[in-house]
Amino acid sequence: MATNILMPALSPTMTEGTVSRWLKKEGDKVKSGDLIAEIETDKATMEVEAVDEGILGRIVVPEGTEGVKVNSPIAILVEEGETVPELAEAAPAKTAEPAPQTARQNEAPKAPAAPTASSPTSAPAPVAGKRVFASPLARRIAAKKGLDLSGVKGTGPNGRILRRDVENAQIAAPAKAEAAIAAPAEVKRVANSTMRKVIARRLSESKQNVPHFYVAVDIELDALLALRAQLNAASPSEGEGQFKISVNDMMIKAVALALRSCPGLNVQFTEAETLHFPDIDISMAVSIPDGLITPIIRQADRKSLRDISAEARDLAKRARDGKLKPEEFQGGTFSISNMGMFGVREFSAIINPPQAGILAIAAGEKRAVVRGDELAVATVMTATLSVDHRAVDGALGAQWLNALRDIVQNPYRLVI
Repeated sequence: MATNILMPALSPTMTEGTVSRWLKKEGDKVKSGDLIAEIETDKATMEVEAVDEGILGRIVVPEGTEGVKVNSPIAILVEEGETVPELAEAAPAKTAEPAPQTARQNEAPKAPAAPTASSPTSAPAPVAGKRVFASPLARRIAAKKGLDLSGVKGTGPNGRILRRDVENAQIAAPAKAEAAIAAPAEVKRVANSTMRKVIARRLSESKQNVPHFYVAVDIELDALLALRAQLNAASPSEGEGQFKISVNDMMIKAVALALRSCPGLNVQFTEAETLHFPDIDISMAVSIPDGLITPIIRQADRKSLRDISAEARDLAKRARDGKLKPEEFQGGTFSISNMGMFGVREFSAIINPPQAGILAIAAGEKRAVVRGDELAVATVMTATLSVDHRAVDGALGAQWLNALRDIVQNPYRLVI
């Protein structure tokens, strides 16, 4: 009687597959255990063996067909001499059985399910001389694993030993050990704070809605570091006039002067127009226990390094204490993010909307540089500019970075 061969479920989560290749042609004889097709899922390509014997009367699903639902007919098996019926007339279907995974699979195989009481894996030794009925595939697996088929009870037609019977016999011992595997540790769940939710929302919107482009440049810091040492050496050792200028303070002033030189980056894009700001207000990223905040140095291009240093130190302290006023961190026309203190060689920052740019400042480190035809050693920092391409074009971004490099490498402009 004709039987439908169904698309097998090759994994517990499989809902559809692709008939990659037929290993039998229409009219070929098929024995139980014969490999009849290769089925491909998103994880692996597996060979499938027949459950019944007969003639492959019709291939319903041709090679290369994708999205074939599990348990839908893929072929019709008939007895010798029987007329191939229409699909709907075939007998209740039997699902083809997957063969062991081959080298074409894309990930490590999952361990097969442990045998149940309804499918015993072994039986008492049979009477001597009794013939063992097993599929060719089952015999190959048994021979490879050194398993005696006489001690395996078959679950196929007329007690025939199939692949699953051999595999169940193989995993009987390991299955007991699986129960001893310790349960995974409990996952710690921490509710997101309001600040974390806002950061997530704003930065997601920035990456999704703002077309970023990036420009990077290496900047030599030796002259700036020498000037910083001279300025700090001139500070009173104590009293109200005492100061200590950091590299970050000098970079804030340098960025502000570069924006004065190239004001096309001191802008914000809107759908109707691009806003050009007369004041240069630098937002500096400050890490706090709950996330990140950007207090603002207003009119940074007009302030001295000593004023910037005192204001930046005060804002950073109050930011970590949670005492900033809204107007001290809302607004700003350009941002800087400095991770040089963490030894970072380079990184790219996400634009802080609605601003059009942010500068990522990495660590200064000793590198080999070429001056003329000579090799020299210099303290070099990589600075990466992230820009909103809606408001700023690439050439302008490169021009601004070159202006910044000139200021940092000739730092006396910071004090004039």
